[in-house]
Amino acid sequence: MRILNLMENTEGAAGCVPAHGLSFYVETAGHELLLDLGPSEQTLRNAEILGVDLRSVDTVVLSHGHYDHSGGILPFAQLNDKAVIYMQDAAPGEYYADDGEAAAERYRYIGIDPKIRTLPQVRLLQGDAVIGDGLELFTIRDRTHALPSANGRLLVKTPEGYRRDDFSHEHFLVIRENGRSVLLSGCAHNGILSIMDAYEKRYGTAPDLVVSGFHLMKKSEYSDAEIAEIRNIALELLRYPCRYVTCHCTGTVAFDVMKEILGERLQYVHCGEEVRV
Repeated sequence: MRILNLMENTEGAAGCVPAHGLSFYVETAGHELLLDLGPSEQTLRNAEILGVDLRSVDTVVLSHGHYDHSGGILPFAQLNDKAVIYMQDAAPGEYYADDGEAAAERYRYIGIDPKIRTLPQVRLLQGDAVIGDGLELFTIRDRTHALPSANGRLLVKTPEGYRRDDFSHEHFLVIRENGRSVLLSGCAHNGILSIMDAYEKRYGTAPDLVVSGFHLMKKSEYSDAEIAEIRNIALELLRYPCRYVTCHCTGTVAFDVMKEILGERLQYVHCGEEVRV
């Protein structure tokens, strides 16, 4: 199995242009697939720089319905109209970020381009799904932990107004091959601890490797309570016998806090870098 980052917030491999967003290219024995496609067509250009031929991709998984994970889908579909694109049926929803009363536009649209839903290769799912050849998708039905506080400003627009996003549009990719299991998530908006518990309940064990943003990033300074929350998440992750690779929405401050606790079991993958499996 090969896992290669095509897009991430921070500079990594020479020639690759980072941006706020996420995309991974994965090779398995039976598939060439993408988890997310970053915020723009720059993801495709990074793939070319890294020697990845996206025309060979047969499967795309959109982890959730936000622009920074979906902006490259329409350009990709022009290059490759055969790859099946899996997303939850709630992914094309009206998702917004609350940027606060001082912002020029308080409620900022962060959802996907509506044209994505009309692509003929899109498969809208309602919950868990088996793709085949060791690939499965699962969702969160019942959280075992509170949502991380950094999710508090993320909303969904309804006819009655804005309400807190419940992240029913998020799902998680499991790859099982050669006796090993890898869990890939985009932002872990449902909370990485609830996701890990759901995985353990579903499969009876923990994955060998977890690759995921943890959505702990903040634009402003962290409070003592927020630092304590991050530390508690890392301490809870210690009980699972697996390795973690994080990126994107975790943020460097949160990563440094978690690294003190998890040590070598936690790594950061930068734009264009490969994840060791």
